[in-house]
Amino acid sequence: MRTHDSISASDALVLTMVLVSAADGGITDREIGTMSGLVQTLPAFQDFKAERLADVTDRAVALLREEDGLAHAGNLIRLAPNARLRETAYALACEVVAGDRGTKRQSFDMLDFVRAELELDPLISAAIERGVRARHQRVT
Repeated sequence: MRTHDSISASDALVLTMVLVSAADGGITDREIGTMSGLVQTLPAFQDFKAERLADVTDRAVALLREEDGLAHAGNLIRLAPNARLRETAYALACEVVAGDRGTKRQSFDMLDFVRAELELDPLISAAIERGVRARHQRVT
């Protein structure tokens, strides 16, 4: 991912996960584990080499540190995935937030940002959120 150019759809999916992960000030080991598991198992990443995750994550963090980095990241995630992958991007972001047991308000605010940037229908967003919440329920 170059910070000023367009990026691939798979890089945009990783960038979306990094956005919500880094929102509360840092990326936890749990979040990295969640992202790694998603990259290794989901069809959206079939052409993405899992070894690239660390590099793409580092470049995403560097982008966020740039002046107007968040706005630029928002443009990149909106423009890179085709329409059907926008829902996937939001679902991945929700998975990262749900997988982090110590989730803070900033992560939820970033989900709002991601949802707006991806221009998702509110009903679709709610369905994705509910599905992820159901997947992460505990028995006890």
